[in-house]
Amino acid sequence: MMRVSKRTRYGLRALAALAEAHGGGPVSVREIAESQHLPVKYLERLFVVLKASGLVIALRGAGGGYVLAQPPEQTRLLDVFEVLEGPPDPVECLHDEVPCPQEDTCATRHLWQQVSRAVSQVLADHTLADLGGEPPRCDPKG
Repeated sequence: MMRVSKRTRYGLRALAALAEAHGGGPVSVREIAESQHLPVKYLERLFVVLKASGLVIALRGAGGGYVLAQPPEQTRLLDVFEVLEGPPDPVECLHDEVPCPQEDTCATRHLWQQVSRAVSQVLADHTLADLGGEPPRCDPKG
């Protein structure tokens, strides 16, 4: 099973909360933590990364908090994913800096490249604005 880290899951939820509040002023980490049922301490560390990456802006002082650096419809989920998780490659060898010795003969490399491209495309096609509203109902049959 391909896994997405807690850091990325929580980060997307936190940014979705900022997207929902977009245009209404800064939102504190505590408010995000409460609305998303996430640990404050974890979010505080996460927002250091989000700020350093340029995805959010911190506003200090009374009534301060965080705002998105760009409108939600301009913030691609792929950009968020890459900041928090790295490239959406299902296997390490697609992104390793040292070439795999089996690269030319690997029977599965092409498959993993297709999976990586497909996941990247889905994430590139969606923005933080797409995360708002009613979640789609899942069909248990697929």
